[in-house]
Amino acid sequence: MAKIDITRTELVWPGKYGDNGLPVEVPRISLPLRVVETIDDSRATRGEEAGQPATRDGRAVGDEGGAAGEMWRNKLILGDNLLVMGSLLERFAEKIDLIYIDPPFATGADFSYSAPIGEGGQKRSRERPVIEEKAYRDTWGNDVGTYLSFLAPRLALMRDLLSPRGAMLVHVDYRVAHYLKLVLDELFGRSRMVNEIIWHYRSGGGGRGHFGRKHDTILFYSKGPDTYFDDSAPQARVPHDAVIPKKWAHQFDPRGKLRPDVWDIGRPPNHSAEWVGFPTQKPLALLEVPVAVLSPPGGLVADFFCGSGTALVAAEKLGRRWIGCDLGRRAIHVARKRLLDTEERAPFEVLDLGKHERLLWQEGALSPRRFGGHGENAAGPSSRHSAGEGTVDQRERAYLAFILEQYGARREAGMTHLHGKKGAAMVHIGAVDAPVAAAEIERAVEECAAMKQAELHILGWEWEVGIHDLLEEAAKKGVNLLFLQIPREVMENRTGTREDVPFLERPCIEAKIVHPVKGAVQVALRDFVIRTTQSIPRKVRSNIATWSDYIDYWAVDWDFQHDTFRPGWVAYRTRKARGLPLVSAVHPYPASVPGPSKAGETPGRPLILVKVIDIFGNETARIYPVEV
Repeated sequence: MAKIDITRTELVWPGKYGDNGLPVEVPRISLPLRVVETIDDSRATRGEEAGQPATRDGRAVGDEGGAAGEMWRNKLILGDNLLVMGSLLERFAEKIDLIYIDPPFATGADFSYSAPIGEGGQKRSRERPVIEEKAYRDTWGNDVGTYLSFLAPRLALMRDLLSPRGAMLVHVDYRVAHYLKLVLDELFGRSRMVNEIIWHYRSGGGGRGHFGRKHDTILFYSKGPDTYFDDSAPQARVPHDAVIPKKWAHQFDPRGKLRPDVWDIGRPPNHSAEWVGFPTQKPLALLEVPVAVLSPPGGLVADFFCGSGTALVAAEKLGRRWIGCDLGRRAIHVARKRLLDTEERAPFEVLDLGKHERLLWQEGALSPRRFGGHGENAAGPSSRHSAGEGTVDQRERAYLAFILEQYGARREAGMTHLHGKKGAAMVHIGAVDAPVAAAEIERAVEECAAMKQAELHILGWEWEVGIHDLLEEAAKKGVNLLFLQIPREVMENRTGTREDVPFLERPCIEAKIVHPVKGAVQVALRDFVIRTTQSIPRKVRSNIATWSDYIDYWAVDWDFQHDTFRPGWVAYRTRKARGLPLVSAVHPYPASVPGPSKAGETPGRPLILVKVIDIFGNETARIYPVEV
């Protein structure tokens, strides 16, 4: 083992050094980012605007990370930021002007997001029935070593993404500020510490046995010696402390004095339009200061723990480009709605790492020995899984065993397309690297019917569009079919033991295509079917008045091409605007419509894709061909 350098002061945590005494290299894994939704219109259509067609209006901005003059789209990314940042390095290394992060504070607490259910109608939002869901888990508690081993490599990647004049802001509290200051000193150098900013607020912080905790700390580091700093921005100034006599006025800047390192900015009240109910949400006024002062107009701002998207909204409002990333699907959905509701916003896209993130998780996190990779009781792979042998086959068996355990099912051997059983229901698990397809469902149904089993649960990460059409065919064969979403949270399970993460039913939507005038269509939502509600909390079920109360957001792609979803019309609820139109705007088609190019589909008949996101943040979609 290498000798310790006693001339150097440093903070050491588990995983910083390997068994050989050398520093462990930060993983820089590059995976393909998948664009799942592209939003080009200048403003979403919602509520009373529902009768107006959305427009497509993008700002052409030179993309510093790509071809000059390329249409830039801001980026909202779902995924582990360690993998996301590794995937961004090739294109965005030393291209980001400002990185602000508000990472977990190692409190040991889970944070829940609460939102109203349905239309509401009460005068005060707090009286509306609400749904509560874990937004993210801050599970480190007092285990500072594990917390630092999580955050330090991520901070190193952020340093590599910063431009030479870039600024790094890390928002923390009293629990970990002193530790992270040492980590950042080591990454950037002590001379790059610019400010320790104190954000003072008046809410919260009460208790017995201690003084009121009324501030957070924002650690401001620079990438290089010449950091961008615009002291002429209005946000860089605050009023002078007293009225300046006229005879001294020429000695004082009329714009006010430069803002000190204590920022007295209040949190948004719960009844304000800004408040979206997300835990740890920060005031927009707070984030506008660094965005305005530390990034140039048109510059690139990033937040890799973006939560509800306050930093992204600030960047949008102030004319900066942005990249946002979060691990939670709930955070991404809340941020998407906030950005949709922003006036005159630029185009943006929603991305994820798709199957590549899951494959990496399968290869690294699942131990074949722990999850029964050998022996006659191991769950056998279906024919679709049987190509691999040796370690590939063991990983596949470990994957199936793990998902069965998380679902609370037991393994069953000797079957081809079925993997386990839960109660009286047989279970089939979709592949980690592909959507659940109609053909594999049909094979599982056939095997279930042959075994005279009356119920079949299909578990999947992603789904081929149109699978709900198989429900009736399965019923004819005596099989009650249920589709259940494998929650992304199972990949965050560090212990491997079963956790309380619900596998929610993938609902079926029903819509009707209406022809109000010749050559134009509307979409009318008719139903949102959840056949079993046992996994839905009783408090939520008791406050659902009608099927539409389950819907939080829906959108229509008028010309779906079996690729990226491009909503041409969007409707969604906010905390203040609870109404949700169930009929879309009128969409005219041109006289000549090329239609889809996929085999088996009729040219001249465009496809409409209707996507719905429910109150739990889960997505479902359905395709409708259109006669024009």
